[in-house]
Amino acid sequence: MTDGYSATVILRTERLDLIPGTIPIVDAALAGRAELAEALGATVPASWPPEFLDDAAFAWIRGKLGEPETSDPAWWMYFVVARDPDGCVLVGTGGYKGAPDATGTVEIGYGIVADRRRCGLASETARALIAQAFADPRVNRVIAETLPELEGSLGVLRVCGFLPTDGASEPGTLRFELGRDAWARHPGPSGE
Repeated sequence: MTDGYSATVILRTERLDLIPGTIPIVDAALAGRAELAEALGATVPASWPPEFLDDAAFAWIRGKLGEPETSDPAWWMYFVVARDPDGCVLVGTGGYKGAPDATGTVEIGYGIVADRRRCGLASETARALIAQAFADPRVNRVIAETLPELEGSLGVLRVCGFLPTDGASEPGTLRFELGRDAWARHPGPSGE
């Protein structure tokens, strides 16, 4: 692993490292697979990137990281790297849509490459992000949005204790929320 994220906090779970998307790492993602592999010290599979993640999303994150008021990589994208027996492999992304707002709300998102789905990696990623959010006393609730046809994503939200709520940001999407008290009562890794 390179110095691109040595000064930032890597979230570690049982099987994963969530590496903050600093400007050098996001620039590497925009440059290509080889550059991203070098920046992360991980294999970037042919199935990269996950569905719904494209260069426009990386460019948007890059812009946010370049603005003084939104430059903290802890509240943006994380690259999800699996610590496999044969080496580290990039399996997805997860993160927040910015720091907590005035109501103490943060929104999370996640995506796992197609060939690594259905083995708990998205749930493990979401739990790490939720735990990190609630470690900040400003956060009162975590929200997430998904499409009704994304059964895997709906399953992740259920497993993590989210409940449906109103206020989806776009037509056709579903919004879910998890309050601090509910998270403290929710059984499971990082929610105990």
